[in-house]
Amino acid sequence: MTQHTPQPQDVFAWIDGAERAREQAGLVRTLRPRPASSPLLDLASNDYLGLSRHPETVRGACEAAERWGAGATGSRLVTGTTELHTELERELADFAGFEAALVLSSGYAANLAAVTALSERGTLVVSDAGNHASIVDGCRLSRAEVEVTPHGDPESVRKTLAGHGGRALLVTDSVFSVDGDAAPLAAYAAACRAEGAALVVDDAHGLGVLGEGGRGALHAAGLAGAPGVVATMTLSKSLGSQGGVVLGPAKVIRHLVNTARAFIFDTGLAPAAAGAALASLRLLRREPERAARVREVAAELYERLTASGLTAARPDAAVVSVRAPSASAALRWAADCREAGLSVGCFRPPSVPDGISRLRLTARADLTGDEIVRAVGTVLRTAPAGATDR
Repeated sequence: MTQHTPQPQDVFAWIDGAERAREQAGLVRTLRPRPASSPLLDLASNDYLGLSRHPETVRGACEAAERWGAGATGSRLVTGTTELHTELERELADFAGFEAALVLSSGYAANLAAVTALSERGTLVVSDAGNHASIVDGCRLSRAEVEVTPHGDPESVRKTLAGHGGRALLVTDSVFSVDGDAAPLAAYAAACRAEGAALVVDDAHGLGVLGEGGRGALHAAGLAGAPGVVATMTLSKSLGSQGGVVLGPAKVIRHLVNTARAFIFDTGLAPAAAGAALASLRLLRREPERAARVREVAAELYERLTASGLTAARPDAAVVSVRAPSASAALRWAADCREAGLSVGCFRPPSVPDGISRLRLTARADLTGDEIVRAVGTVLRTAPAGATDR
């Protein structure tokens, strides 16, 4: 009897079709390793205050690594909590105006932790349609009843909350990463108070940019430290480091320590990142004018770009979004900018909720006037057909 040897099958053959579809739609993403020292003018990173390479930030990282080692060595509940972590938490809570804080390995993990730990089956989670992917994923993992409301629509939020009789929370970005527009936090908070819901705000793009001395959007709105308010933030943008934090009432933070899987089962933030973030935070306290400067730079970028005929969203913080005619045009535009010496972000579906591709420019407090003029000139010279109204 002849035995047939099974022929090996490519179990990932389906990926070939997915790749072809991405190529045809102009949605292929690639990694571009950057050198330690780049000649490009950077308007793509989230280093809003220019602190990632500041001598004090770097020194904070180095000293922490030398003292505590390269890694946290375990989860925060085992060996991953050092005295440095608790010091950073105390200072973050004090700076942002909250009772307590909990540091995690990333801003993504912070959102997962907050949303999942504060909800369960039967909870209503209301989510703004413009929210970041980490909030969306937190909602998916929460096992709660999730309702997505139109972007920036407090009345829709109020009506949605009013139709639910149990535990509820509203989760929103403070500043949305696609267009850089700010959420109507005061109106959202009022809706939550009226309906007995908690308010969870991702202030990743507000910390270091908005509020007195960069204390964040919640501080600016008078909501920092309010009993029903929880904030998440990232340490990787204005503070130039890495990691995330949840801030709120002390009992909320204790609850996360005991129930948030994204905290309990994750290795603690590396000491070097904690040390760098703490050094940047202390620098921001001493130099609060950095927050105002980054807003000034964003406003100037917007004014110059729109005066030249480009369509851009008016920035409420540091993000300046410039619309492109198509996904492929946006990709080519960003590549042409890079070849001309300017690094800009490129947002295409599925990263943009409205399906409109964009260039994303991020203002930095350390940009000079000449660099702003150079950046705008490069964007204009490389603009594809259909990008301007002139």
